[in-house]
Amino acid sequence: MISVLIPTFNYPIFPLVQKVHELLIAEKVDFEIICLDDCSTKISFINQNEEINSLENASYQVLEVNIGRSKIRNLLADTANYDWLLFLDADVMPIKDNFIKNYLKFISGDYDIIYGGIKYVPKKPDASQLLRWHYGNVREALDTEKRSRKPYISFLTLNFLIRKSVFEKVRFNENIPNLRHEDTLFSYQLLKAKIPILHIENPVYHLGIESSKTFLKKSLESLKGALYFKENQLIDPNYIKIFAFHNKLKKAKLDRGIAFLTKRSLRRIERNLLGPKPSLRLFDLYRLYYLIQLEKDA
Repeated sequence: MISVLIPTFNYPIFPLVQKVHELLIAEKVDFEIICLDDCSTKISFINQNEEINSLENASYQVLEVNIGRSKIRNLLADTANYDWLLFLDADVMPIKDNFIKNYLKFISGDYDIIYGGIKYVPKKPDASQLLRWHYGNVREALDTEKRSRKPYISFLTLNFLIRKSVFEKVRFNENIPNLRHEDTLFSYQLLKAKIPILHIENPVYHLGIESSKTFLKKSLESLKGALYFKENQLIDPNYIKIFAFHNKLKKAKLDRGIAFLTKRSLRRIERNLLGPKPSLRLFDLYRLYYLIQLEKDA
């Protein structure tokens, strides 16, 4: 019936697996939960996650080498025995007890891929984590109506159900650098293959809120991955919002002012982004500046 696939790295996933296992048992369906650990370095997390092997139809295995986000997802799918694959990221948690039931409703329908969505815990996190929380709430935690307007752009790979036969046709690209944006490329491949995505209201909480400093660093790293896609013609540049916006600025010859932002201006922007009231407009401006510098060096 359904294979739940969870990749992890240096994260305690037993609470997630325990919850999903409980919900699957309640629905009385054939299932398996497969967890692959991408060679974690924190022994305490590995020890906690080993408890997964005590659960019926659940397994946890630590890989001997780190293989990256794309390859581990493909490996999970290859290992799965059932026709439907439910991919969950390590740092999520179902919000409601009808989480599995809601997905099962659509298994007999016409759609081959269903995305349930994401939310963030309403309570504000520590001040040092506000940029990630604010970005997630505004840009990622969209309701079904908003996501359905742009079904591919709004698709994230942390909580989705896909028919295994379809995944065998559209897999995660293992040849790209491990620099994030692999979910963007995956959704673009779904678009090109004309595989429709059904958006439903079945969200999980995203619990792994990084510090603003870490999130900012990873956001800049992801631009390198996106630029790799563009340079190697793996994706239409306009499919990625920041590239589409940059192209508009270049046509209007408005990008030069951004390219010459002073160090003083950049420090001010950084203080805002790492502070208690981060601005997403400044976040976009900061990333755009970095993208322009990357393209200059390319």
